[in-house]
Amino acid sequence: MTINEAFAASTSDGERISGVLQRPDGSVSSRGSVVVAHPHPSYGGDMWNSVVDAVCRTAVELGWSALRFDFRGVGDSSGRHDGGRGERLDVAAVVEHADRLAPESAIVLAGYSFGAITALGVAHPRIESWLAIAPPLGDEDPPAAADARPKVLLVPAHDQFCPPEKARRATTWVSTTIEIVPGADHFLSGRLSVVAGATERLLELSR
Repeated sequence: MTINEAFAASTSDGERISGVLQRPDGSVSSRGSVVVAHPHPSYGGDMWNSVVDAVCRTAVELGWSALRFDFRGVGDSSGRHDGGRGERLDVAAVVEHADRLAPESAIVLAGYSFGAITALGVAHPRIESWLAIAPPLGDEDPPAAADARPKVLLVPAHDQFCPPEKARRATTWVSTTIEIVPGADHFLSGRLSVVAGATERLLELSR
């Protein structure tokens, strides 16, 4: 049985970030927590996105807790969209919320699209690993690139924004694995089982 519980996290710049904690059995999992960041809000992205849902659902099925949330300016979260800058503070606030709930458990940070590149921009000390799904990589490497903790980049074979040939530059990053999703574009329609599989493999390697 999955228990859904609303939460709010406060950012270092004073915003209130609204989210939902999903627990496998009504208590915070001892296995760990997965924090999941959603795609770009300007294109309809929010915490109920289907890719976000696939990650959360898989985590709970494996006995982890999942924390999904709305970035600033989305849903019940305060503030306004900040082009990825303030959104890093949103991610950090939810990671810290997960830490307070289960201070001895692992925290895995995942994100899809805008959420993926934003997550890679947060190198909080409590993060054990990252799962970046269809990350729209830019010209500059995000902070996680030089971090020794594990990173998995799940890249659609026909991604319109960051195809595999562009994503392969991340093979120069520390502790980074790139997995290609055959036949998929950036929106991963019909490929949620691949997202679930990547999530499962990463979590099984974590504490």
